[in-house]
Amino acid sequence: MNRNLKLVINNVYTEKNQKYFFEKEELKIILDLYAKMVSQGSWKDYGLNISSKQVGFCVFKNSTENATFKICKNFKPINKNLRYLITDSKGKILRSSYKLKDLVNNINWKKL
Repeated sequence: MNRNLKLVINNVYTEKNQKYFFEKEELKIILDLYAKMVSQGSWKDYGLNISSKQVGFCVFKNSTENATFKICKNFKPINKNLRYLITDSKGKILRSSYKLKDLVNNINWKKL
């Protein structure tokens, strides 16, 4: 019998109750936007970048290119308006807000 095995009852990883991903409501807002833009033919693919500082939803117009946009959530922002960001392919901040819904809805995505 192996003595190094442990029984895991609650498979929940928390480090000081930090969540290192989008919450359900945030992900719904982003995926609704993604579905809308895909149906219009503007976006083709997406990817996720996850770290302990930030999570990002990367948007691609073609799967062979770099990400066109990145919708980011900062876990420890310096300023409350830097909680959610939209950056371009080079990392330049295009827009920022403390509410994801306002950030996503107040942008003309086709002009970006």
